[in-house]
Amino acid sequence: MPSTHIALHVHVVFSTKDRMPLLALEWRGRLHAYLGGVIRNLDAVPEAVGGVSDHVHLLIGLRATKALADVVRDVKAVSSRWVHEEIGMEKFAWQEGYGAFSVSPSQCHAVRDYIDGQAEHHRKKGFQEEYVEILTKCGVTYDERFLW
Repeated sequence: MPSTHIALHVHVVFSTKDRMPLLALEWRGRLHAYLGGVIRNLDAVPEAVGGVSDHVHLLIGLRATKALADVVRDVKAVSSRWVHEEIGMEKFAWQEGYGAFSVSPSQCHAVRDYIDGQAEHHRKKGFQEEYVEILTKCGVTYDERFLW
């Protein structure tokens, strides 16, 4: 083939360090917009960005030339710096790890809706329960001792 064609959509989830509820409602929308801008600047596509006080969800469209680990590393580093400088939370940090789950193009709409509905979703269950459900649904094996 003379050119590359790719449809690579990834649902990425990561939390604040120790899952502390630091993402205040007053500035969370600004953070989500900033995360989208960072993703765009990394030459990826921010298809959805959302979350609640202790974690974020991103639906990212990746290009063939982008490695997921590099994109997530840079998104976390740049956004953490933004929180330090713009919000004044000098000790803010994201948790070291993250979850990343491939999404079929036919399911992107459902994942977007899921991300957009985070506030409602988390009235019924916490992040840890949600995350274990995602891991189970995606068939990801994990050791509970190293999950949190």
